[in-house]
Amino acid sequence: MTLKKIYFASDQHFGAPTPEQSFPREQKFVAWLDAVKNDAEAIFLLGDLFDFWFEYKTVVPKGFVRVLGKLAELRDNGIPIFFFVGNHDLWMADYFEKELNIPVYHDNKEFVFNNKIFLIGHGDGKGPGDKGYKRMKKVFTNPFSKALYRWLHPDIGVALAQHLSVKNKLISGASDVKFLGEDKEWLILYAKRKLETKHYDFFVFGHRHLPLILPIGSQSQYVNLGDWVNYFTYGVFDGYQFEIKKY
Repeated sequence: MTLKKIYFASDQHFGAPTPEQSFPREQKFVAWLDAVKNDAEAIFLLGDLFDFWFEYKTVVPKGFVRVLGKLAELRDNGIPIFFFVGNHDLWMADYFEKELNIPVYHDNKEFVFNNKIFLIGHGDGKGPGDKGYKRMKKVFTNPFSKALYRWLHPDIGVALAQHLSVKNKLISGASDVKFLGEDKEWLILYAKRKLETKHYDFFVFGHRHLPLILPIGSQSQYVNLGDWVNYFTYGVFDGYQFEIKKY
């Protein structure tokens, strides 16, 4: 009997820097989904699956057919998939929920697996610092801002957003992908602050593009999943321990 596992992946940024350059990464990710489906109890996607995503009332961005088709196949076969929006796909609404039957979360959420408590999210805008992005996120997620943006024709709106997504380091979240030290990594500081009020066994985030597992506190671990741009890493929990692996 195959032991079921929980899989985690983040920061694929499909569509960047161009659809043509992104395509081999999409193929590789689809192959990974195929590889894990036989023993996956659940799959968590922790944001920035796309380098840009915006849902108009009747329109979604063109492309990503193979990825969306594979996710639909896995869901139709009964594998639970959970999606957390990142800073590049924070304008996601209900398309995944209605079309793919994949729940979408806009903030961190707790899960319990084999009596282990997980706090899971993309990780953007958490902890101290990152003030420029936090201000920008408030503007981006404001309902009035989203309503104004929908007035742009998709050919204009999508092209503009894709340009900003690639060029703007505040949006990218990946301008500095080196470990800053435990006392300066704001997601680690955020996790330590959470431990002051409640125990978590695992904090699992993306956003920083750094594959990393670090013990914090006496019985907790901070996990960053890395990305599918440079590292092609993912997380797997077998019911007892959490590992970062490379595909």
